Amino acid sequence: MATPEKAATPVGAMRVLEPRQLKPDSTETERILTVLDETITKLEMTRLIPRITGSLERFARMLGPEITASLLKHQKLSNEMQHLLASPGAEETLRAGEQRLKCSLRHILRLFLANPLLCQGLKYQVQVKASPADVFIKAFAEFRDFMLEKLLTSPAEEREKIRFVEEMSLKAEQNTEAIAALQAELAAAIQTRKEEMDRKDKMIEDLKTTMEDLAKDRKAEIQQMKKEGEKQQEEEVKAAQGRCARLQEDVQRLQVQFSALVQEHRASELLLRKRKCRAEVEIENWIQKYDTDMAEKQEYSQIEEERKMLKQKEEEELQEQARRNRAATRIQATWRGYVVRAFFKAKLKKAKAKGKGGKK
Repeated sequence: MATPEKAATPVGAMRVLEPRQLKPDSTETERILTVLDETITKLEMTRLIPRITGSLERFARMLGPEITASLLKHQKLSNEMQHLLASPGAEETLRAGEQRLKCSLRHILRLFLANPLLCQGLKYQVQVKASPADVFIKAFAEFRDFMLEKLLTSPAEEREKIRFVEEMSLKAEQNTEAIAALQAELAAAIQTRKEEMDRKDKMIEDLKTTMEDLAKDRKAEIQQMKKEGEKQQEEEVKAAQGRCARLQEDVQRLQVQFSALVQEHRASELLLRKRKCRAEVEIENWIQKYDTDMAEKQEYSQIEEERKMLKQKEEEELQEQARRNRAATRIQATWRGYVVRAFFKAKLKKAKAKGKGGKK
């Protein structure tokens, strides 16, 4: 709102309030400003004196012997005043000390004012902490600018300034009313928004409660399902243990049968080996007998023919023996295959039964 008001303000009235470089236009004005400026300088230097006396050796060359001596004397008087303030009574001595301290301060300030360059240099050299004296010096400087403004303002400018201030006050009242109306609208909007937020908060709380109830119900269902699953698992484990026990018995029984068959086939193999040995001995005897007979008959060609026949017979015997061995081996392999198939068939039936139980 301030921007439209400034745009609507007359240029002449704005010029009245704008900062400007003011110069005194009379001797009286110059004298008043000189007194005010000297007072500001005195205040600033008075604020710096305690800091300067605390580091007098540092600033002695810059201050010169006269000011340094005066500061030492002033520091001594300050210490005496502090001692008097700490001591009870001695009011007349205290008043006399105050007078001497004031005279000393005036003398030091006159020395500083006589050397403006020294004052400016000390303002930049001496570092002091912020204190209430800064507020007073700033306020006094504003008072000096206000007095200068007053001294340089003509009666016509003063009347224009008063009129401008009245107009600004009227607009400020109007703006205050507009602001009040807007604040009322804002309050109503905030109340409406608050009610909406309360309604949404309540809805959120209801949803939270519903979700918590659902979570509790779901937790109870999960617990129930867990119990049922554990119970079913126990039953399946017991049934599986029973099936395993039965299968173990079947395996043991089949192992006994397998061992008996192995023993039987080993006995049959041993019998066949004995028969083979007897057959080989008989063949050898026949060969020897044949050789003897053929030697007696001296018929070489007939002996060769008979030998071929004997050798053929021996080969046939060997083939028969090999056929019997292969038959025994096939019988053993067939039995082993039967035992293994019976074992895996029982295991497959168990897996199918368990799969059907899981699907249910």
